[in-house]
Amino acid sequence: MADWSPRPSTDQETAPLLRDPDEEDTAANEESTLMDRINSVAQEPLTPLTKVLLVVALILLLLSSVFIGLFAGVQHKLNLERGKHDDPSSTISVTLTATSTATATTTATSTSIATTTASPPTPTGAPEEPVCLTEDCILLAASILSSIDTKQDPCENFYEFANGGWLRAHPLPADKGSFGNFEALAQDNEHVIQRILEDQSSTSTFTTSDDTQILAKLRGFYSSCMNEAYLDDRGHEPLMVVVNNIRQMFRGKQVVIKDENGDSNGLTAALAYMHSRGLEALFSFEIEGDVGVDPNHLVLWFSQPSLGLPSKEYYDEEDIRSVYQDVVQRLLLAVSDEDEKNAQQSSNASPALVQQNSIWPPWPWPPWGGDDDDGSDGGSGGKKPINKTKRAHKLAQKVLEFETKLARASLDLDILYQDPIATYNPAPISNLTDSLPQIHFKEYFSTFASRNYPDRVIITYPPFVQSLSDILNETSSDVVEAYLVTQAALSLSSYLGMGTEAWQAQRTLVEALSGIKKGAVGDRAEYCVNQVEQALGFAAGRYFVNETFSGESKEKGTKVITDIVKAFQRSLKGIDWMDNKSAKAASDKAQAIRVKVGYPLSPDTTNPTSIANYYAKVTGDKDTFFENVLSASINNEIRGWLQLGKQRDVNAWEMYPSMVNAYFNPPANEIVFPAGILQPPFFKKDWPAYISYGAFGQVAAHELTHAFDSAGRLYNQHGKLEQWWTNQTSQGFQAKQDCIIKQFSGYSIDDGKGGKVYVNGNLTSGENIGDTGLVQAYRAWKAQYDSSYEAGQEFLLPGLPYTREQLFFISFARIWARSMKPAAAVQRIRTDPHSPSKYRVDGTVFNIKEFGKAFNCPSTAQLNPPPEKQCIFWGR
Repeated sequence: MADWSPRPSTDQETAPLLRDPDEEDTAANEESTLMDRINSVAQEPLTPLTKVLLVVALILLLLSSVFIGLFAGVQHKLNLERGKHDDPSSTISVTLTATSTATATTTATSTSIATTTASPPTPTGAPEEPVCLTEDCILLAASILSSIDTKQDPCENFYEFANGGWLRAHPLPADKGSFGNFEALAQDNEHVIQRILEDQSSTSTFTTSDDTQILAKLRGFYSSCMNEAYLDDRGHEPLMVVVNNIRQMFRGKQVVIKDENGDSNGLTAALAYMHSRGLEALFSFEIEGDVGVDPNHLVLWFSQPSLGLPSKEYYDEEDIRSVYQDVVQRLLLAVSDEDEKNAQQSSNASPALVQQNSIWPPWPWPPWGGDDDDGSDGGSGGKKPINKTKRAHKLAQKVLEFETKLARASLDLDILYQDPIATYNPAPISNLTDSLPQIHFKEYFSTFASRNYPDRVIITYPPFVQSLSDILNETSSDVVEAYLVTQAALSLSSYLGMGTEAWQAQRTLVEALSGIKKGAVGDRAEYCVNQVEQALGFAAGRYFVNETFSGESKEKGTKVITDIVKAFQRSLKGIDWMDNKSAKAASDKAQAIRVKVGYPLSPDTTNPTSIANYYAKVTGDKDTFFENVLSASINNEIRGWLQLGKQRDVNAWEMYPSMVNAYFNPPANEIVFPAGILQPPFFKKDWPAYISYGAFGQVAAHELTHAFDSAGRLYNQHGKLEQWWTNQTSQGFQAKQDCIIKQFSGYSIDDGKGGKVYVNGNLTSGENIGDTGLVQAYRAWKAQYDSSYEAGQEFLLPGLPYTREQLFFISFARIWARSMKPAAAVQRIRTDPHSPSKYRVDGTVFNIKEFGKAFNCPSTAQLNPPPEKQCIFWGR
């Protein structure tokens, strides 16, 4: 395990850069003596200790060369005032650009000072601050310097200023539609897990029988994913098992569900089979707290499903519709070809008879008749050969029309994500069963939670239920069956070998929607590690945490969070739109928030028995990757349904430890920060505080602020959905929310086709308000500054011509560096409640007056607007 602690003081460079002329003779003599000693040593054999010291010296020399190169390359082009600062801790300003005046001096020693006029030192001057010259400090400084683009004016385009260098150095990989610091860190975390999976010795200290079992399951899962030759050899076989089960159940030929009268319902059986494997179709269920009654009592939520395309807007775009229809057609043909091949292998009949008897879906098509009579006569001694391609083409058209109706009946995402009142519609279960009679829900529920039939359900969008029933009534069974099959194929094809037609068909859709270069495929190991995390994330997290999250990381990360909570509570007194009663309630809610950092206790990542039991039913057998994925999905779905009607497990997490993310859960009133995000460039326990509070502090403040954003503010401190602010305060907040909606709705991106797509200010309002929490991170850093400075945790970094305040904001901006293809950017704007990265930076600092002050921005600067144009939520 790497030692991330600072180097001892003996590694720091303390010799002055300029010598006293009177000492030159002495220095020469010392140099001569040193050479004599070197010659003497060179004639002696090298001991092992000497060899080690030589290697260390070479490493230090290399690091020094890198630092000197970066130091010399900095071209400081900011026309900003350097010198004394409001905060006494920032009175020393390091400047690397020499001026042209005859009196200007630039002195570089282990402490760097830049002045505009030469003046002799005085006894009463501020003491020079030491600069950290450890390896970690040099690397951190170099990372910041390489990220910055000094050609940009931070007061006009802060995102490009803080990230221009990074963006130039990290061109978008051909196999990715989007890549930024979040993805870069995720790759680093995956490399840690990859070493654990591939290197048996990396986990040699874990010797319990449970650890042996867990590691075998992890490594078996990974190995099955990496065995591409076996995947190619199996072809479509694993997918066809699922497809055939869906078809047989749908047609009633495989009776697994019967209603109380003993009648089978094929649609119900097929849906239950799919949903139990995480394959969405027609609708979705979730087990979550009853936020209107008891947020910790887990109940059933009914909602609309995910669609084949990312959002309903795509169903109105002809070019995407054309691509999607072609993909559906290819999947249908792939299934038909497999049917024909299997029938040929299992029958001695003539090829013509095999083809006729293996037609899928059942012929004639369409079942109501039409202009397709030249395709077949339905098997009655047909006059013309079967045209599979034409049949699949027409069926794909009907599937697309069916999905388009589902999309139009669905609730808009800005309401689904941002309005918890509109989406909380409790009702007796009979409301659902009566409105959607095509589904036998009692039998459906028995698949997941035997003898646990709910009497109440929460429906996110009641009109969708009736619309779904109407759509099913007017759609033929063959189209519904084809829809179910293609939804399963779209979800599962990525787990097949890349040589299969199904894999290539779904990849075509991915490329069209994300802008990925055709045929560009990323590293297989990276993909497989990600699959291990998705399926067995808490198991992998046990060993990831051991490698990356030791020592004081958890303690120091938690301190940043709790400091921000305190800063938020203090700020409530100065908010002009919040009255005292509401401020007190808001403070109580902030105080009540559960803070979770690093890793969960349910399952307990520190306890191998807890992990082994959690994944007891998940297979990890060699060479069965497809089945391993389905096994993990079934385990996850059934585990969730078994919680129905129970109390929330307050120790449970929704994210695994290595994930580069964080979240706020309103019903649980908790904020959660996996160990995966508590890594550079977000956090390191030995970094100066102004860096940690700017980078990870923004993440922490963002999640805290979600408790008081457009949706989070509607939940009280117990997670219950109710009005707990006064009407006056709610009206004041709404005015602020309207302000930020208007601000972000004015931002746009290039769609790659010569047009613009504007940010949906309603969809992104909650996340944009969350980003305003940056000011709380800044205040939290300032509040602890004196004690932190005394403890030596506000040390300066070498070669950085910026104040601590400026570096706080630079650290914030750097975490959002991201390159993205236009197609991927359009998809995110339509589906993602987060604004594009550029606006998460510039749009946020636009509303923070401390930013303009830190960079001495003129009053005319784009990012230093007058107060009346800012959307300031949390006081001045």
